[in-house]
Amino acid sequence: MAAAHSHQDASDPLDGIAETLDRAAIASLAQITRGLSPATILQAFSDWAMHLAFSPGTQLKLAAKTGRKFARLGDYAARSIGDDDAAPAIEPLPQDRRFSDPAWNKAPFSLISQAFLLNQQWWHAATTGITGVTRHHEDMVSFGVRQILDTMAPSNFVMTNPVLQQRIVETRGQCLADGARLLVEDMQRMMRGEPPAGTDAFTVGEAVAVTPGKVVYRNDLIELIQYAPTTGTVRPEPILIVSAWIMKYYILDLSPENSLVRWLTGQGFTVFIISWHNPVSADRDLDMEAYRRLGPMAALDAVTAITGSPAVHGVGYCIGGTMLSIAAAAMARDGDERLATVTLFAAQTEFSEPGELGLFIDEAQLNVLENMMWSKGYLDGAQMGGAFQILRSNDLVWSRILNTYLMGEREPMSDLMAWNADGTRMPYAMHSQYLRRLFLDDDLAEGRYKVDGRAISLSALRKPMFVVGTERDHVAPWHSVHKIHMLSTAEITFVLTSGGHNAGIVSEPGHKGRRYHILTREADAAALDPDDWVIRAPVRDGSWWVAWGEWLGERSGEPTAPPAMGAPDKGYPVLEDAPGRFVLEH
Repeated sequence: MAAAHSHQDASDPLDGIAETLDRAAIASLAQITRGLSPATILQAFSDWAMHLAFSPGTQLKLAAKTGRKFARLGDYAARSIGDDDAAPAIEPLPQDRRFSDPAWNKAPFSLISQAFLLNQQWWHAATTGITGVTRHHEDMVSFGVRQILDTMAPSNFVMTNPVLQQRIVETRGQCLADGARLLVEDMQRMMRGEPPAGTDAFTVGEAVAVTPGKVVYRNDLIELIQYAPTTGTVRPEPILIVSAWIMKYYILDLSPENSLVRWLTGQGFTVFIISWHNPVSADRDLDMEAYRRLGPMAALDAVTAITGSPAVHGVGYCIGGTMLSIAAAAMARDGDERLATVTLFAAQTEFSEPGELGLFIDEAQLNVLENMMWSKGYLDGAQMGGAFQILRSNDLVWSRILNTYLMGEREPMSDLMAWNADGTRMPYAMHSQYLRRLFLDDDLAEGRYKVDGRAISLSALRKPMFVVGTERDHVAPWHSVHKIHMLSTAEITFVLTSGGHNAGIVSEPGHKGRRYHILTREADAAALDPDDWVIRAPVRDGSWWVAWGEWLGERSGEPTAPPAMGAPDKGYPVLEDAPGRFVLEH
């Protein structure tokens, strides 16, 4: 009877119908919640609330903390009467610039801002360190409460923002009219599917992505661009850049003055870069293996054929760096020695501590994301961009609303901002595997990730490595990027640069205020943990590009004549001028 019952379940004709109904229902829910899982949020807050309810000692501490904060606020109120320069009861966090204007020092706004900051500090204490709450749930609750507090910040409202009030008086209300006009304009652009205002000044191929080059190879997933030499001789080892397909490649070829590609050619290197196809519904089955095979491996074949060089400097940015690490580990396993060095820009290889991006990664959350992608065949770039904006809501959401729609002042568009608005999509199969196998299960770091049916190990990486982390990275936190030291015994030169995930990488020589830490761990030497590393690593002013260029030069051969553009006799004819077709896909 049991066997018959099992056989009946296995061939139940309702299975397919049930799966389709479930997927459709969850996909519909995802459209309402913008891809967030209500189950995850409910579980997190329930976990926190129940453990707090059964922690009388913690409740007592929080009650005492409430009393102390009221006392501090009362003391400040008394001291600030008639004294706008009275020492505050609490200082904002270094990155919090909402109350930096001197107008916030005057009553009653000084008291309002101080009360908000004390309340924010109390909620941080209330949502962290509760015994029994899982780390993931604690992070989610703390993050969620912070979002609510950011929404209610006094800087967001006319009645409690003295700077905004002063602006209204100075303009006789014109700023509100201007802000309303800008809001209507932006809403119209959004409904028409148009890019943000000002982006038309940064047309791809005309103002950005203008470094001279040729598309010398194309398959279903990539175009390979070879850049024209700008020096009489070049290093024999070319550079192959595996850009991130979560973004358009030209982040590394923005305006001429801050183009990493242009700078590299000026240092005497032959440069190739991968420009990825922007997936559509028909590409839903492209998986991680397709990205490896059609991406860096196909590009590497083309680069070595065109240049005749048996060795290539491999460079990967963000998810492109993760894929380069996967490809390099598989090559090392199989005895493929074509990589002379490996350089990683803000790229994770170990995902146990992915930072606040990990808030969106758990089983329930992935179930929602996967079904949302299943309905379309891809994850829309706007949805991913929205998640990144939430991580920095103060800087990217509320400050923009305040300055644009209330102050009536639109921030001038920059090349980096225009690039950031030029989003890409993620195919269903690839993104699901990426989130599950790397973020959720950490297969790459733990030796379970398979290429061609066999596991690869990052411990096989023995070529010299140059790895860059950025101080304010919400996508690939530098502590996580630094963990490559624990996974490979290769020589690793690690750089920690000022800036964030994008601006820290686009850090051309001459860029004001740039600095970086740099330290080399010799091959087979002991690894430092991140906190020890940052103490020991010397600090240099300026652009880390210069240090990287010197590092590449020391690991390259003597300059020689530049290779030809493309190699028609080897199957790599020049197809068209850079930037090619794929970067223009929307």
